[in-house]
Amino acid sequence: MNLEDYILEHSETEPEYLAKVNRKTHVKLINPRMLSGHLQGRVLSLLCHMVQPRRMLELGTFTGYSALCMAEALPEDGVLHTIECDDELEDFIRENFAGSEVGAKIKLHIGDALKVMEQLDEVFDLVFIDADKREYLAYYEAVLPKLRPGGFILADNTLWAGKVLEKPHENDKQTIEIMHFNDFVAKDKRVEKVILPLRDGLTIIRKK
Repeated sequence: MNLEDYILEHSETEPEYLAKVNRKTHVKLINPRMLSGHLQGRVLSLLCHMVQPRRMLELGTFTGYSALCMAEALPEDGVLHTIECDDELEDFIRENFAGSEVGAKIKLHIGDALKVMEQLDEVFDLVFIDADKREYLAYYEAVLPKLRPGGFILADNTLWAGKVLEKPHENDKQTIEIMHFNDFVAKDKRVEKVILPLRDGLTIIRKK
């Protein structure tokens, strides 16, 4: 048994419907590692239960696993807006949402996240950023005005497989922009922030 197995064995069990989404994603898609997975999924669910949000936004749906985890914390009148740019995933995502008791609380949008956000007239309690790494800073600046004071932003992949410790190649735009995002947030006096070494790095940001 390795350390991660030990952690999972002593953490909340992955719900059956999420295990099915996990399995389907690994069987049918070529980049299954983009899925949040059991450990991060339980962390997202627990964080959302702590915040007790009514309005949430997710940038980057993939197959819907993380959205389903976060939606577990929503009250009956709560809603999670999630935006996915890949229209070929739409049927797969909707099928996964339909197979869950919390799927009805999730509203899927297909399109460019920055453009879709402009059309959302909402004030959010929590935002999860897990889309195009090259646009992280643009996402951050776009969602911060839509976040209530005291609200939270969760940004995924902020350690980027440890590449943030290396000098990136000039063509490695994803690493460059993740590092730019991390540097900017670290100096931003509008928020409090901490990076957790969970999977590929999860930054928790609280708007003052």
